[in-house]
Amino acid sequence: MQCRFCKAELSHVFADLGHQPPSNALLTKEQLLEPEIYYPLTVYWCEKCLLVQVPEFKKATEIFDETYPYYSSQSPSNVSHAKEFCEIMMERFRPKTVLEIGSNDGYMLKFFKDRGCDVVGVDPASGPAKYAIKKGIPTFPGFFSSDLFHEMLLKGKKDLICGINVLAHQPDIHDFVEGLKLALAPSGVCVFEFPWLLDLVDGNQWDTIYHEHYNYYSFTILDDIFTKHGLCIFDVDHIPEHGGSLRIYATHLVKKDMLVSSDTISMLSQESIVQTIEWFQHFNINTQIHIKELKRKITLLSQEGMICAYGAAAKGNTLLNTCRFTSRDIQFVIDRSPHKQGKFMPGSHICIVGESVLKMYRPAYVLLLPWNIKDEIMNQLSYIREWNGRFIIPIPEAKVI
Repeated sequence: MQCRFCKAELSHVFADLGHQPPSNALLTKEQLLEPEIYYPLTVYWCEKCLLVQVPEFKKATEIFDETYPYYSSQSPSNVSHAKEFCEIMMERFRPKTVLEIGSNDGYMLKFFKDRGCDVVGVDPASGPAKYAIKKGIPTFPGFFSSDLFHEMLLKGKKDLICGINVLAHQPDIHDFVEGLKLALAPSGVCVFEFPWLLDLVDGNQWDTIYHEHYNYYSFTILDDIFTKHGLCIFDVDHIPEHGGSLRIYATHLVKKDMLVSSDTISMLSQESIVQTIEWFQHFNINTQIHIKELKRKITLLSQEGMICAYGAAAKGNTLLNTCRFTSRDIQFVIDRSPHKQGKFMPGSHICIVGESVLKMYRPAYVLLLPWNIKDEIMNQLSYIREWNGRFIIPIPEAKVI
């Protein structure tokens, strides 16, 4: 097995979470009777280039199809963040043409369009893409690549190319970044946000690992990848989204006379200090310790009263399946998305329901699977205090609030 960046042989395990079904493969009632396909969820790190990666056991084209259940506009925090992102980009770069990769249902491009930009999106999930088109957001189906750029060429090169949480979904990161170089206007800027590997390790965020996230990036490896394809990362922001993310800014290397920020230099220095062999090895050890503690805590709490979960997100499925929880442990999962309600979580087969079921059954505990937006959810569900309900926060350590 070779590293997808430098082609070195992979032998070092970063985390082993057993065998699991794809995290976003929600099931219908009829599918519960059919056998599920499980794939190894083992993450490796490359000793040569330090890229952390999951082998492509299930093709990306099979994951992001017409059944893909994630619609970004269903999350208030997503919409709020997209609006803020648009305002920052308009203030700093004033783009006239914008390409968003992984544009989903058009939730962010809508804000750029309202500001007068000529927008276009790319997304392989046909359900959300069709929804975006209905809202007047031009959207190309498929994965962004150098080939797809040539298909889009009539639309012209872009002042701003952006994407939120899409870099991890690219099994061929070389072709992806080469496509960025081709599609970027001479004075244009690429801006991408992605969960930061150092925050994943420091925050014990093993639940953010799943099959559709092929790569887990440090700033250093992305800087190497972009440079290899003629792009220069000239600035970086450390932001709180998704438990800690980076927002990188890149442009053509021919413009490298542009001042590289002190934050960029500092980030490279910081990572060179912490990314040791021991640092990589300890993550799997700490993960196994935390999984055992979380299973113990949920088992004890289930003896005191009913537990349900909130948020049928991919990271929630990793958590449920790694811990081998079923409906005996977690009675049901609440989710606001009508696209998910009435279906079942893969592996655990826990039913996904609307919020009215929470009010009907009044469980003693609500396990917050999207713990990264715990404040938003706890505010939304604050009424569970009326029956002395409490919240379980699973990451970075299991605790009851």
